[in-house]
Amino acid sequence: MVAVIFSDGSNEIVRQPYIVYMGGVPKVARTAAVDHHNRLLGMAIGNEGVAKQSLIHSYGKSFNAFAARLLPHEANLLKNMEGVVSVFPSMKKKLHTSRSWDFLGMPALGKRNHKVQSNMIVGLLDTGIYTGSPSFNDKGYGPPPPKWRGTCAKGINFTGCNNKVIGARYYRLEAHYSYDVMTPADIEGHGTHTASTAAGIPVEEANFYNLAKGTARGGVPSARIAMYKVCWIDGCHDMDILAAFDDAIDDGVDVISVSVGGGANDYFNDPIAIGAFHATSRRILTSCSGGNDGPDLMTVTNVAPWIFTVAASAMDREFKTEIVLGNGKKAKGVSVNSFSPKNGTYPLISGAKAANSSGLIDYYGYARACDYGTLDMNKVKGKIVYCVPGEGGQDTTLKELGGAGTIIQTPDEELDVAFTFIIPTATVNIKVGDMIERYINSTKNPQAIIMKSNAEKTIAPFVASFSSRGPNGISFNILKPDISAPGVDILAAWTPLTSVAGTIDDNRFTVFNIISGTSMACPHVAAAAAYVKSYHPDWSPAAIKSALMTTASEMKAKLDDTEFGYGSGQINPRKAVRPGLVYDLSKSSYIRFLCKEGYNGTILGLIVGGSHANCSSFPRALGSDGLNYPTMQFQIASPNEPVSAVFIRTVTNVGYGKSVYKATVKSAKGLKITVTPNTLIFNRPHQKKSFKVVVKGNLQADSAISSSVLQWSDSKHIVRSPIMIYYSLPME
Repeated sequence: MVAVIFSDGSNEIVRQPYIVYMGGVPKVARTAAVDHHNRLLGMAIGNEGVAKQSLIHSYGKSFNAFAARLLPHEANLLKNMEGVVSVFPSMKKKLHTSRSWDFLGMPALGKRNHKVQSNMIVGLLDTGIYTGSPSFNDKGYGPPPPKWRGTCAKGINFTGCNNKVIGARYYRLEAHYSYDVMTPADIEGHGTHTASTAAGIPVEEANFYNLAKGTARGGVPSARIAMYKVCWIDGCHDMDILAAFDDAIDDGVDVISVSVGGGANDYFNDPIAIGAFHATSRRILTSCSGGNDGPDLMTVTNVAPWIFTVAASAMDREFKTEIVLGNGKKAKGVSVNSFSPKNGTYPLISGAKAANSSGLIDYYGYARACDYGTLDMNKVKGKIVYCVPGEGGQDTTLKELGGAGTIIQTPDEELDVAFTFIIPTATVNIKVGDMIERYINSTKNPQAIIMKSNAEKTIAPFVASFSSRGPNGISFNILKPDISAPGVDILAAWTPLTSVAGTIDDNRFTVFNIISGTSMACPHVAAAAAYVKSYHPDWSPAAIKSALMTTASEMKAKLDDTEFGYGSGQINPRKAVRPGLVYDLSKSSYIRFLCKEGYNGTILGLIVGGSHANCSSFPRALGSDGLNYPTMQFQIASPNEPVSAVFIRTVTNVGYGKSVYKATVKSAKGLKITVTPNTLIFNRPHQKKSFKVVVKGNLQADSAISSSVLQWSDSKHIVRSPIMIYYSLPME
């Protein structure tokens, strides 16, 4: 709630943007739906003229909703009106900010269904797109597929669409700022990067200042791209995200990639969950980034079961930056340092020795951390400065003060990702940092040099430290994230409309960049889904999701997070084309699940576009989670509570006509897991078989998380499902 204070001391509550969600597509004409929205507003506000001015946007292509500026009591009145599912403030979400496809076993010359792929459309909700990138060249492409109903907006710095990037829209329903440029052009780089990761054409000799040199390409390089710009400098507004979903579903896209998120919310108070639900109802899979708030538990976002929630994993390549000290000692740090040394060694100083008078007693931090406002320009200028962890932004602070570079001590667990800085920089662990500080304090004239980075081999995959972890904060018995994909040090296309670091004090502009985040992992999964769909166009989003989850490569825990960090494992798109069995789900399956979650039949009826959903018609024996999910999870209230969980699942044979699958269980200590029946006999394709998994026992005294695995195998396929049991107290 925001109040404006006037000069006389009075105040007035200012209307704030709300979204009023009313469920499925209205069974009336578009104009009639808008009239209905206005009538509801008039009833809530009590003044028809103010009501019409309050309406910001009516959604009606793919679902029924509207956005309006409301006072809190008006929002409450609307919430209680007949036909309204939910009313919630329109908040801001944030972005979750090559060779990766080779690492995933999809080489450039590997088998692809190019003819089908070229008729597929990947829709992305992001920061826009730079269509002039070599990754989006449309040479050899025919016209857009006949199913395409979208459009290409015009704008400043936007060269227009082509037969590769066939659609581009932008959304800024209100609150324009002076720095907003109304255009689909990407002036941040993020959207260009994600779009090329998903569906960029192969570009040879792609590199970032000769780092990571090779062929950059998307997972479905023949597919078309449609960009929906929903993110601006100040963030990504809920009402814009919902408008983009409304259009993307109606435009005819095949998959949607959303590298955006906020806190986990009730499903129908969350525009991404709402949009993804209606996309799923139209057989469109939505891939979403899980967030960058790891390694803390219960930080994962975009957790609705109809969303494909993605964690970020590392590839077998990391960027190392060598540091040479004046005494001849060498050490390796981590960064994407594009700067080559020009003048030999530089004077080296620590933040503590470079403090100004206020820096020693600064309330917000100390000069040792090189926090803003704590350093003396005369002591820093022309020198490399060693800093301990602080508020961040040391490179920006030191460039402003004329520093030549910086070495930043960083916790060991955060050194699995390399960042780009605006001056020569290397991040080092505590051991190396202490050695550097001892050297500084042992000589009158310490010197150092920071070399340009090099790529080195490492052991992978493992989940990135920054990647948000489960358990799911909304539905405690649904495992999230679902899956992992490369999201660390990803080389992909960039926009020359912004600098490498995205700041005005960086003078590097390039068409490729290396960045990290679950934002980068998300389009990998969207592309993998499109790849599987190109072979199985009749499969539902849930079947495609299941195929990718049950064939994922196993990963090992790095920070004791198990599947709460990486879900089912790392995607293996080629295996997912032939998974053998799938756990399928329909709209009615989700409605049954939502009934179990406590949603009433009237509300659910509105969501699916009917009058009422009869929750009592569903059988009670739905198992512990109530959903035919490819993974199994159960929460107990305390470590001493006995485990007693039942999961009922149905699998569909998508492999050979006749096959026999046998169950194998790898149980965690203290648990007994039985599968009934433990053999499934299929006589024909598309035949369905059900089974029950019963978990009994106790968690180990020293563990809050127990991880087991169920595998079905017919000797040709392995269908793998994690089984997670945990108690909640450590996550609170």
